[in-house]
Amino acid sequence: MSRTYIDIDGLQIYAHHGVGEQERRVGNRFEVSLRLYYDASDAVAVDDIAAAVNYGDVIETVKIVMSRSSALLEHVAGRIRDAVCTDYAAVTGGRVTVAKLHPPVSAQLSRVSFTLEW
Repeated sequence: MSRTYIDIDGLQIYAHHGVGEQERRVGNRFEVSLRLYYDASDAVAVDDIAAAVNYGDVIETVKIVMSRSSALLEHVAGRIRDAVCTDYAAVTGGRVTVAKLHPPVSAQLSRVSFTLEW
């Protein structure tokens, strides 16, 4: 039996997440990546989008979740997981990483991220 999944890497979204009031008001660039496990054997066999997890639809789900402000990256990742599992019954597990690309800290770094696996 094959283990199958779909990866969505580096989805960049401008959103209003952060602990500080200024972060939530001004916003920041975020990057979301997902790995979603599902049985893709029908999609492999029949070449029909109805048999697959449609990544375009998943992206729209993530964009909707990201549009609602949260203080913590952990909370955002949990909301993404919950929405994906609710909207796509075929998904049996996965991983979501939410990265803040320009965190407001007094150090030079490229990103801060949180990853949730289930």
